[in-house]
Formats: sequence, structure tokens, C-alpha cells
Amino acid sequence: MTQKALSNSLKVILAGVFFVGLVLYFVVVPDLGRTLAEQNPEFDYCFWPWLIFIWVTGLPIAAAMMFAWRITSNIGRGRSFSHDNARYLKYVAYLAIADGAYYFLGNVVFAALSMSHPGFMLAGIIITFGCIAFAQVCMVLSHLVKKAADLEEESELTI
Repeated sequence: MTQKALSNSLKVILAGVFFVGLVLYFVVVPDLGRTLAEQNPEFDYCFWPWLIFIWVTGLPIAAAMMFAWRITSNIGRGRSFSHDNARYLKYVAYLAIADGAYYFLGNVVFAALSMSHPGFMLAGIIITFGCIAFAQVCMVLSHLVKKAADLEEESELTI
């Protein structure tokens, strides 16, 4: 598989993930929230705060997908191991950490306001751990891509 074909297949996957994310954030989550509010009328007042909270968690994900798109574009140009890709991976890691921290703090605030359920807290802890694990993987990949870019630059300078 050529780098251009690899880049194109990764872009198709990213576009698919983006579309699925839009459906989840703007169709499934609001519908699920409405269903929960109808089944539990005492929590009806929690619908909009939780929905806005969930929508805000999508912003770092969308930004990370933008950086992933840039990485796939660099791969298509034959620049798989570049300092730009290492920097983009580091940005994705920071976004994952920020999203995990936001999700955790939001769950704590909603629990303090009695607008949460213990199941949501458990899900929040799992999501936070997943964000931290994903950030760690991105940091390791960033380090490896940077090392590979340094080696590539070094080898270009030797005769």
C-alpha cells in the first residue's frame, strides 16, 4: 500500500468516525436524554445542563480529529515521520487530558448539585481513565515520531 493510499483510507475512516460522532452527539444523546427525562420526571430539570455538558465534551474531540486529519495529510505527502506530526500528536494528548479532566470535574459538580447518578459517576471515571490512557499512547507515539524524524534528518545529512 502506498502512502497516498494509506492516507486516503485513513481519511475515509476519520470522516466515518466524524459522521458517527455527529450522530451520537446530536441525535442519540439528546434522544436518550429525553427518554430518561420522560421516565424520571423528577430529573427533567437536568436534561439541558447535562446535554450542554456532553456537547462541550465533543469540542476537544473535534479538534483532535482536525489534528488527525493533518497527520494523515502529512502521511500522504511522504512525511510520516515529521516534527509536525510529533507536535500534532502531542496536541491530541493534551486535548485528551483536558477532555478527561473536564468530564471528571463536571461529574463531580453535577454530583454535588444532586443532578447525577452513581452510574454516571462510574462512567465518568471510566471515560477519564480512557482519556488518560489515550493521552499516554499519543505522548509515546509523539516521542517515537520525533525520534524517527530526528534520525531521518540525520540520515539526509550523511553522504
